[in-house]
Amino acid sequence: MNKFSIEENGYSIEEVNQFVSDVIKETEDIVSRVKSQEIELEKLRKEIAFYQNNQKFTTSSIIRAEETAENIRKIAQEESEMIISNAKQNASRIINEALIKVNRLEDHTKRLEDNINIYKSKLKVIIEQQKNLIDEMDKINLDS
Repeated sequence: MNKFSIEENGYSIEEVNQFVSDVIKETEDIVSRVKSQEIELEKLRKEIAFYQNNQKFTTSSIIRAEETAENIRKIAQEESEMIISNAKQNASRIINEALIKVNRLEDHTKRLEDNINIYKSKLKVIIEQQKNLIDEMDKINLDS
């Protein structure tokens, strides 16, 4: 707290006026910083909302991909059972064709499973990067 010189009619007007000017300037600076931080905070909130929406979309995509893979596996299994049943009834030529088709389906299923695993791995990396970005934003926000 400032101590003001005492003059004939009270405190020194120049010192009091200078003190008031300094307080006004500091207050304006604080208000300016707060407005700037509010703008930055709103920007960061929008970014978080964007990433949350992306995460929801990505999660639902993974769930749909897993459901699709499971349906493909079920369909492939049902088809292979039907093919085997028909093959038993129709001679070795049909058996050979059925075995070739089953192998193709298994290869296709394997490729789908491999693609899903790659997609999951990439998604985990993206989510981890987003988490790290949010952690960095939290650190930046705390340091301000």
